[in-house]
Formats: sequence, C-alpha cells, structure tokens
Amino acid sequence: MYAIVRAGGRQEKVSVGDVLIIDKVKGAAGDSIDLTPLLVVDGSTVTSDAAKLAKFTVKAEVVKPTKGPKITIMKFKNKTGYRKRQGHRQHSTQVKITSIDA
Repeated sequence: MYAIVRAGGRQEKVSVGDVLIIDKVKGAAGDSIDLTPLLVVDGSTVTSDAAKLAKFTVKAEVVKPTKGPKITIMKFKNKTGYRKRQGHRQHSTQVKITSIDA
C-alpha cells in the first residue's frame, strides 16, 4: 500500500516506514503530523475520489529539523569593482511515515 501526498508544495510517493525531507513544518522531534493524501493505491484498488480520500489519513512523525545544501549567489559587474557574494541554506524537516489508515 502506498499513497501520493501533498507535502510542502510538492507531491511525494510514500509508504509506511519511508523517511522523506519536506519543507519546514512546526513541531519538535517526535511530534505527529498529518499529510493530505491525493491518491491511495492498495493492491489493485486505486482511490482518487475526494469524497473517498477524506476517509484516509496519512500520519508522519517528525524525526529532526535539517537544512538543505549551501547555495552560493554571486553578483558581479565588469569594470566597476562591484562584487557581492551571498549564501543560503533552505530549512527543512525530516519526517517518517508511521501509518496510512482508511
């Protein structure tokens, strides 16, 4: 059994026990969060109807807050001596899928 869930503006394919990295969510390590299912596949049964999906819940546990890779932004203008360097690391959260219930 697996589900397609909306997590942090993206869609992720998850099953029980998967660990994934999503955009930052509020909550400390060990907290439980609910993810919105968009599609649920159980064997040969595919559920995508909004009324039927309302019965499904996808629960995840926050493992730890993380940061993405360092991105370097460099601005440069020729012949003027203008240089500017800036870095950025996106905050994210690592979560573990605990259950997909009907």
